[in-house]
Amino acid sequence: MAPLRRAGRIAALLGSLLLCLPPHLLWRLLRRPSPWPRRFLGMAARSVGASVRLEGHPVDSDMFLVANHVSWIDILALADATGAAFVAHDGIASWPVIGWLAAQNNTLFVSREKRGSLSGQLDALRAALAGHQPIALFPEGTTSDGSGLLPFKPSLLAVLMPPPRAVMIQPVHIDYGAATAEIAWHGDEPAGANAKRLLERKGRLPVTIRFLEPFDPASCADRKILAATAHQRIAASIAAHLPPSSSGQAPV
Repeated sequence: MAPLRRAGRIAALLGSLLLCLPPHLLWRLLRRPSPWPRRFLGMAARSVGASVRLEGHPVDSDMFLVANHVSWIDILALADATGAAFVAHDGIASWPVIGWLAAQNNTLFVSREKRGSLSGQLDALRAALAGHQPIALFPEGTTSDGSGLLPFKPSLLAVLMPPPRAVMIQPVHIDYGAATAEIAWHGDEPAGANAKRLLERKGRLPVTIRFLEPFDPASCADRKILAATAHQRIAASIAAHLPPSSSGQAPV
């Protein structure tokens, strides 16, 4: 049955794309802000079996979301819930189809390797913040196993010191509950192998997105304190919601 589940979910993904792509291109042709990338990502989340539940509320004002990162499904679920554009490493831009789709949602591609590129990346991020689309960042810089939280990389958070416009930072905890260890994409697992495993998974995949207490970046003396504040709040939520089998593990 696993190959049939995989084929069915791939068909649902393709159907979602075919449904959303024509009106999106029309919106772009008319030079209007398109709601279709967000709609597609929400449909894609459901197509791969995700069942998303929200706890708390996104802030009503302009927001900069800082979240833990466990799976590629994080992006689908969080985009559906908030309409956020994401900060992603520039290697994704060259991925066939996926890179183009990411660009349609105003993804900001940044380099992890090029020295001296931070200034230009901060300028691009400031320009993105000048609009009203929420921005989402995974400051761990990679996915984890979900049982804890990797150290945050604070470099891109410098854009909020001070922010180019009034904006609140909202920490977000993305939680897959008892399925976390099963679906987490970490270590040396190839992207294709992880996608195959998730597409063949039985049943629905519960995903809880917890919007934690937002804070004003102006309350932080520098980007390291800002990163530490967000890290502390997400780590505390992870520790409070670990499934029973992981209760003995403490977040990093």
